Amino acid sequence: MPSRSLRPALALLLGAALLPGLAGCGFNPVESFIEGATGGGVDLGGNQIPEGFPSDEVPLYDGEVTYGIAIGDEAGKAFNVTIRVPDAAAGEQIRSDLEAAGFTLLGGTDPTSQGGAAYDGENWSVVVVLTQESDSSWLANYTVTPKNSTAGTQ
Repeated sequence: MPSRSLRPALALLLGAALLPGLAGCGFNPVESFIEGATGGGVDLGGNQIPEGFPSDEVPLYDGEVTYGIAIGDEAGKAFNVTIRVPDAAAGEQIRSDLEAAGFTLLGGTDPTSQGGAAYDGENWSVVVVLTQESDSSWLANYTVTPKNSTAGTQ
């Protein structure tokens, strides 16, 4: 059983993986699961950046938002945003933008290949995963969690 502090992040990642496939369904059991796992609200932002995303602190690649979700309450809200990027070279720009915003690279793969990287900032932790969706389509998935979260610890 995951610790209470890991539940929000695990629920967010599970929701990010499952929700796009259920977007056309009238009933979405993932939303109920996430709310139960986190003890907080969930905002299934669809194809837009979720309300409350810390845009002033966490830069996102300037591309088409294909998916967005936020979970938790205001004191511990976490976010997952997927953005379509033109190619693998976008990974270098993502890394550069995060570092220019004060984030420190903790570790990860080459920024221009499929894989992920973790970053640490003053108020937020960010994990970016770059994947090739098809021969010509790439996605950058950002998981953004607050460093001083109380989500899921009630």
